[in-house]
Amino acid sequence: MEKMTEGIGMITVSLCMIVKNEEKILARCLDSVADLCEEIIIVDTGSVDRTKEIARNYTEAIYDFDWIDDFSAARNFAFSKATQEYIYSCDADEVLDEKNRQRFRMLKEAMLPQIEIVQMKYGNQLQFDTVYNFDEEYRPKLFKRLREFVWVEPVHETVRLDPVVYDSDIVITHLPEKNHASRDIANFHKHTAAGYRLPPRLHNMYARELLMAGDKDELAEAAEFFRQSAADQTRSGDELMEACCVLAKAARLNRNATEFMKYTSKALVSGSCSEICCELGAFYEAEKDFQEAEIWYYNAVYETQPILLLACGGRLGLEGLIRCYQAEGNAELADHYRQESERFNAEE
Repeated sequence: MEKMTEGIGMITVSLCMIVKNEEKILARCLDSVADLCEEIIIVDTGSVDRTKEIARNYTEAIYDFDWIDDFSAARNFAFSKATQEYIYSCDADEVLDEKNRQRFRMLKEAMLPQIEIVQMKYGNQLQFDTVYNFDEEYRPKLFKRLREFVWVEPVHETVRLDPVVYDSDIVITHLPEKNHASRDIANFHKHTAAGYRLPPRLHNMYARELLMAGDKDELAEAAEFFRQSAADQTRSGDELMEACCVLAKAARLNRNATEFMKYTSKALVSGSCSEICCELGAFYEAEKDFQEAEIWYYNAVYETQPILLLACGGRLGLEGLIRCYQAEGNAELADHYRQESERFNAEE
């Protein structure tokens, strides 16, 4: 990726948002970004509070969109209303502090015209138990509105299909008012129950949402989809393992030992992962077979790798070891793994 250089001329930006019942946090977000954008587009998907009234303090470009359980459709509608060179996609629970507002201004002044997508770091993830494993990770946030097709290669020329992406140093602070996991899980279930085949990225996200935040009923409701996924030979090995993780947890919480053993065994044959080891540890811990539970919790942390939740390969496995050794009255080992847990948490 070429480094950005100055002297290009400042770009113009349309801020595009989809909102619903965001009266508590919308002004906080817009106060941090409104003066950085030449245009503000607000698409409301059914607010019954003061959201639109607050939005009118910042823009007249407010549109209603009937909610159809499809975030992409709503965002595409918002993007269709933009008129500036670039589109900044923003959610109401995001904030730019002054340091990153300055970075945004500098980006606008120095943007190379060939850049089509700018990624920004999404920060403050772990504080709110979101579905993401990292406190900071890149997300595409700024998009060139009209793409210019360019021929490349001196011989056997072809049109460049991959977008030109720039990883910026801008960090967006994520300050959600509440966890949206139940909403997302319900949305996943609705679409899968209607026959929608989740692509690999969404298959992973659905499994991760369920493992991190799904309750007993939500896991049971999702089980049929993941049974089909586990039996689908066109699914990848990663997707098979994700399905086994969900089905093992669902079976354990619903005390279905036969199904629990079926899917943990299937996962172990396929190579295993920290999540399956944690599930086996939790199963034997509930049976008060602490020595067996300790084996699996140890394997979760030290012998396998997580595929969905990093915490299974660290904090959660270590907490299981601490509980088991405490239950056995082994204070020395419980204290050892407590220190290990503190080290893992510091590294996270």
